Amino acid sequence: MLPTRPDRWTLVRRVRSVSWLLGGSALALSAIGLVVISSASADMSTDYEVRQSAWIALGLLVMTAAAAVDYSFLLRYAFWIYLAAVAVLAAVTFFGHEAGGARSWIGIGGFGGQPSDFCKIATVLLLARHMAEAQAPVAPRGWLWAASAFVVVPVLLIALQPDMGGALMFMPMLAAMAVVAGVRLRPALIALGVAAVVAGAIWIFALQDYQKDRLSSFFRPHADPLGSGYQVRQSRIAIGSGQMVGKGYGEGTQSNLQFLPTPHTDFVFAVLGEEYGFMGVTVVLGLLLLYLGNGVRVALAARDPAGLLLVVGLLAFMAGHVLYNTAMVVGLLPITGIPLPFLSYGGSFMLFCCAATGLMIGLDIRRFVNI
Repeated sequence: MLPTRPDRWTLVRRVRSVSWLLGGSALALSAIGLVVISSASADMSTDYEVRQSAWIALGLLVMTAAAAVDYSFLLRYAFWIYLAAVAVLAAVTFFGHEAGGARSWIGIGGFGGQPSDFCKIATVLLLARHMAEAQAPVAPRGWLWAASAFVVVPVLLIALQPDMGGALMFMPMLAAMAVVAGVRLRPALIALGVAAVVAGAIWIFALQDYQKDRLSSFFRPHADPLGSGYQVRQSRIAIGSGQMVGKGYGEGTQSNLQFLPTPHTDFVFAVLGEEYGFMGVTVVLGLLLLYLGNGVRVALAARDPAGLLLVVGLLAFMAGHVLYNTAMVVGLLPITGIPLPFLSYGGSFMLFCCAATGLMIGLDIRRFVNI
């Protein structure tokens, strides 16, 4: 049945009341990222900017679809969505395509993606439903342990690939959602102890030698300047040489002369700093803060605990990527494969960012009534 005229006007008013700064900042960041990727990959054989354009276009469709779906429908089937995502992740972990030392990729028609990115949304959906139910008058005992188990499964699978960066990003998500859900101090401390034990086991049994070298080079950056410490050294040179306004599009020597490895993916922020300087970095960080700030506004206006927790989990993933990537590029944190939202080259991660944005926009539209 079609909505009545008053209902249609209610829908229009709700759509108009949405803060489109969330989607607008995402589009602006994607456009800037496309320009930087085009410059960083100019001397490469693959047309990365063309592929990224295709991913952005597909991402817009995903964002629109995610905004159109009522999040309560997704929460209703969150467990089955989670099981499907974990099953695909397990298959890729053991039978997937290996690239960059990690068996975390699936290839389709010349394009590649990481199922771990889709598992992020599935895990957040399940945790939002589970933690919201834990806030009921008769809350299930041990809800934090169940939530932790839901996170440990994908984390261990991702660590076995091994993709330490992808596994690491689940930790701030779980912590943020648990705090908002009202976790008590004692279970939180026990969970931290368990996390420390798991981290130690990963270091001993899962980390490859090159990953241990990266961690060692973080604490001793000058011990191997031409080996494990080379990339972060070149990244610092790139950012420092940009000064106030940068060298200009395509004029970055560190990236275009191939001193800086993978400039179009995890180190796109270094290319931005070299070619557009302090001013360009300030604009991008401002847009990222605008995006995250509007996400916080959506969370605070959520109509129910599940919606609040859903947005908090998605924002924690996004903020974790922003903080770690920017700190990694300047040498404040060890190098891991953590891309920068909307700017780094990558199809599945772009789709994750767009899907997360669409879910938040959809939740904002429905913050008053179901439509």
